[in-house]
Amino acid sequence: MTEACLEIENLTIGYQTPGGLLEAVRDVSLKAASRESFGLVGESGSGKTTLALGAMDYLAANGRILGGRVSLHGCKISGLPSKEMYRIWGRKIGMVYQNPATAMNPSLTIGRQLAETARIHQQISKAAAQKKAIAMLAKVAMPEPETVADRFPHQLSGGMLQRCVIAMGLINNPALLILDEPTTALDVTTQAVVLDLVTDLKQEFDSAILYITHDLAVVAKICDRIGVMYAGQLMEVGNTRDLFKEPLHPYTLSLLGCVPHFEPGGKKHSLASIPGLIPRLDELPPGCIFAPRCRFVQDRCRASRPVLQPAQPGHQTACLRWRELPGNAGPAGDERSDQRSADAPVVLEIKALNKHFSPLQTLLAIRRQNKKKIKAVNGVSIKVRKGDTLGIVGESGCGKTTLVRTIIGLLAPTSGKLVMDNQQLGSLTADRPRTVIKKLQMVFQNPDASLNPRRTVAEAIQRPMALLRQIDRKQIAGRTRELMKAVNLPVSYYHRFPGELSGGEKQRVAIARAFAADPELILLDEPLSALDVSVQASLINLLFDLQKKNNATYLFISHDLAAVQHISDWIAVMYLGRIVEWGRADEVFAPPYHPYTEALLSAIPIADPDVKQQNIRLEGSVPGAMDIPCGCSFHTRCPRKVGTICETDKPPWRKGPGKSRISCHIPENELIQLQAEAIRFASSQEGA
Repeated sequence: MTEACLEIENLTIGYQTPGGLLEAVRDVSLKAASRESFGLVGESGSGKTTLALGAMDYLAANGRILGGRVSLHGCKISGLPSKEMYRIWGRKIGMVYQNPATAMNPSLTIGRQLAETARIHQQISKAAAQKKAIAMLAKVAMPEPETVADRFPHQLSGGMLQRCVIAMGLINNPALLILDEPTTALDVTTQAVVLDLVTDLKQEFDSAILYITHDLAVVAKICDRIGVMYAGQLMEVGNTRDLFKEPLHPYTLSLLGCVPHFEPGGKKHSLASIPGLIPRLDELPPGCIFAPRCRFVQDRCRASRPVLQPAQPGHQTACLRWRELPGNAGPAGDERSDQRSADAPVVLEIKALNKHFSPLQTLLAIRRQNKKKIKAVNGVSIKVRKGDTLGIVGESGCGKTTLVRTIIGLLAPTSGKLVMDNQQLGSLTADRPRTVIKKLQMVFQNPDASLNPRRTVAEAIQRPMALLRQIDRKQIAGRTRELMKAVNLPVSYYHRFPGELSGGEKQRVAIARAFAADPELILLDEPLSALDVSVQASLINLLFDLQKKNNATYLFISHDLAAVQHISDWIAVMYLGRIVEWGRADEVFAPPYHPYTEALLSAIPIADPDVKQQNIRLEGSVPGAMDIPCGCSFHTRCPRKVGTICETDKPPWRKGPGKSRISCHIPENELIQLQAEAIRFASSQEGA
């Protein structure tokens, strides 16, 4: 490694609390050179963000550095007075936060905010700063940078807003750029563009990058070296390839086992979830802090706390038994057999469903009788069979959530039919009898919003039983405990409130509540979004087990294609309110693909640094649902567009692999030829 840009030596950070001083980061040392990306991974609560904030001395009022040193290009910056740090923040250190909407001032235009950052730190004129802001927007591949500079944050999409935050972080050409989960809330295509952007800008600006994430697939794609953090300590540090191919700490090995690997046509396995939780800072175990959750633990591991030390050239570990660990994660768990019958009864049939919205119109538009509609769902027809999981994938804004909200009865369909057990469903929940409501339950993306903060765990689970099931009140308490056990929640949580639970635990309560009514079909809308990889793995295994035990049927929505492929029997690919491809999971993700599916697959970050993917990046954002392009709705962004027929004629349904169908003008044999690279990619992945 060349001379270090960022150097952290034995850094310890503590927070003063009513219960005393808690050390959130303990004795951490790492280095990052210019043009190098250092990935910091670990579960929530492991201290990643605290370490980054401590490195730039930007801690909360009750936080302080208790020991150690932080240097930037050899100059110590830890412990400097605030007045000097103000000149360093933004000038020598840039920061990109997880939520770009909260990182930008909603009352100022994008251009003004970027220009203000340049003026403060570079002492340049207002005109020069504005020019530099527009140039920086162009460098982050922002379409029409002059126009974007005059817009306010709420007028931009999530991906465009994240580019603006990256532009702000780099406008002063900082020595260090810190990115804290910058792509967590983005869909897979936007994430791919942002990651490509970070990789390119790293070389142009000579910046060192500290990339914080819980997504191991992302760090495999863009990071040169990785540090694995757990409960405030570094467990392992090494080159990306070495760490993925031969992890030397059980925690790293367990994290890799939690990742749902994308395996076109491959057999599915249970994921190796990590038992237990990260320990509280005031209840750290003696010896190795990972020992209570480690499957390789021995008595000597509990006797003394191992320190991070070299094990191999360029590879450090804090494990006493690193020589005895398996070389890689291997098969994650038991193989999942697929014994479902192809002629299982249809639970839900969607027939030509449309959901259109009337936009908020100006007085002028009303006078001109503007009758345009927002066509969020546009002619969707789907069948879901008993015991199956249907996965629906697509970018943000493609209509996935509107579709499930229409099915559940939160929105009334504009036209079309919803048929369940040969009975047409009423438009809204209020129009449906309780016997029908009982059959359909939903797990929302954000359990914080779907759980009543004033109801205990038991009350949340019991409510569907009291309202929808014919069950004796004396039996409700016992059934509640059964459901808590089924979703792996301790019975001691019975009287806890949602605010006392972690994100994964809240989602388990939401899943238990959905099963409480004994439904026939459960709609899951992004249930794993923004959760740790270990929590995702345990929830995926949980959904598998509950499905097998109850013969449950799922409709699973997500932009995480690896998770969808892992859990689904059938997959529908959605774009601008329409289904463009559908079929069995192993068929949809095997060539030939619809060009949109091909682009989605090329954008999946894969937790294997040796896998080489296609680099198909879609230009622009998803068109507005008010002005859906004529012909093939995908033709404005399609890298496989064949001519004017794509612009004028609606594409026919063509046969794909097996029972899959593709809505495209390109014949199957031509798609196979065009997608030869994708075929080689799939083959290389199966052998990886």
